Amino acid sequence: MRWDDFRSSDNVEDRRGDGGGGGGFQMPGGRGGLGIGTIIIVGIVGWALGINPALLIGGLEAINGMGGGSAPQQQAAPRTAPQGAPKDELGRFAAAVLAQTEDVWTELFRAEGKTYQDPKLVLFSGATRSACGGAQSAMGPFYCPLDQKVYLDLSFFQEMKTRFKAPGDFAAAYVIAHEVGHHVENLIGILPKVQQAQARATSRAEANNLSVRVELMADCLAGVWAYHANARFRILEQGDVEEALNAATAIGDDKLQKQSQGYAVPDSFTHGSSQQRVNWFTRGLKGGSMQQCNTFSGPI
Repeated sequence: MRWDDFRSSDNVEDRRGDGGGGGGFQMPGGRGGLGIGTIIIVGIVGWALGINPALLIGGLEAINGMGGGSAPQQQAAPRTAPQGAPKDELGRFAAAVLAQTEDVWTELFRAEGKTYQDPKLVLFSGATRSACGGAQSAMGPFYCPLDQKVYLDLSFFQEMKTRFKAPGDFAAAYVIAHEVGHHVENLIGILPKVQQAQARATSRAEANNLSVRVELMADCLAGVWAYHANARFRILEQGDVEEALNAATAIGDDKLQKQSQGYAVPDSFTHGSSQQRVNWFTRGLKGGSMQQCNTFSGPI
């Protein structure tokens, strides 16, 4: 499909060429820089985490609540970045997908008597800063609930093609829609409730299970977006759904763990298995209803 045929969102903050936002990646609370090996490990399993993996490394303070440390400190943003639709092809693509999420979620929230607050999409190269801490390309795309921004290094889409074998524009659109799904979760109060529940969790496995449910709900909400965007804009072409399902399969915890260590440990899952991610995205895509995305009720 020609994404240039659609409007571009003005809620884009283009920090590419900004110089990385200054400094290396820091643990929340200022406990020093991380080794490159740690960052790579986080990147392998965390690219579609949806919540800044820095929060995981810092003890899951902001979302998973199990670290016992202080919450991430607000950091100074890079110098003023250009606002509005980018001019390059990949930037325009990301801005067009974001615009469609704005249109769809504005209408769905209005139908519930609520007001949708658009998130910002921050495009960066290499590294930048967020209210959740440092951001690096190795982390992959993520959503920071503290500043309500999605952070994305567009080089990740090439990584999808090469490392994850998940090419295609709709696979890339699914990634953006998944991160916006976390923003929807934040607006409806899911993320704060999960943080509180994980703070009360008695085991890492219990906290991880809550994280999985957050991720699967975001997958389902990405499917809801695709359902309504297709009904309104006819965005889906032959093979597009397969692209998204391939991407969902590629980021299952079981598949990633088997690739990195040769076996899977279900209690350590934080995103869900490949099959679970496919199932929940498909549920949202077929039904188009937010009410069908309640991953916190019953088995997943």
